Order: sequence, then C-alpha cells, then structure tokens
Amino acid sequence: MPTPDELRSFIDHYVNTINQRDPAAIAALFAEDGVQADPASQPANIGRSAIAEFFVNGIAASEDWTFEATNVHTCASTVAFDFAIAVRLGEGTMRVSGIEVFEIDGSGLIASAQAYWDDTDVSFA
Repeated sequence: MPTPDELRSFIDHYVNTINQRDPAAIAALFAEDGVQADPASQPANIGRSAIAEFFVNGIAASEDWTFEATNVHTCASTVAFDFAIAVRLGEGTMRVSGIEVFEIDGSGLIASAQAYWDDTDVSFA
C-alpha cells in the first residue's frame, strides 16, 4: 500500500503530466483496465485507450490549460484533492474547479478516478 507521502508525490507527478498535454503519458498513469469519469456523473472511460481518447479530445478542443491540485488528502490507497483547471479556448478561458478521488492499485497506478464538479463549478472569462 502506498504511503501518504508516496500518494502526494504521485499527485504532483499527475499534475505535471496533465499539464504536458500528452494523452499517452496521461493514460500510462492508469492501470490497463483503469476507470476514469470526468465528471463522475458521466459514463466512465474504461481502459487506457478510452482514457487517452478523452484527453485527445480535450486537447483538440483547447489551446492550452493549466491544471492545479491542492488540499491533498490520503487514506490507505485512496487520495482525494481539490483541483482547478484553466482551459484556454479561442475566445477566452474556461475555469473548472472540483474534487478528484483516485484509488491507487498495488502497482502504483490509478485504478479509478472520479472528478466531482457540475455546471456551477464552471466559469468563463
């Protein structure tokens, strides 16, 4: 089981990888059969290929983004954190804030990831 410090380091690595905008590198942080739902109310992306495709689409729809994670909380193999992402679009910036919850497997990869946010957590500038 990962230690709290290992989980916090993993989240730092996750943030850096997300901000590099490389779908294959992001998907590689997940278990082969990993599950990702963003937001959690939507059908999940299951498996690295589907997760990579989710990020391919996000990258194609944006010019750039900055992802941040704060207030990281750990419990056994689960890690939860507040997130904020500023997505630069053609005419401005969309900001989304919420909470992500990861379950980390025995190999140190994300077995499941759920992002919790809704329309009230989205703003445009």
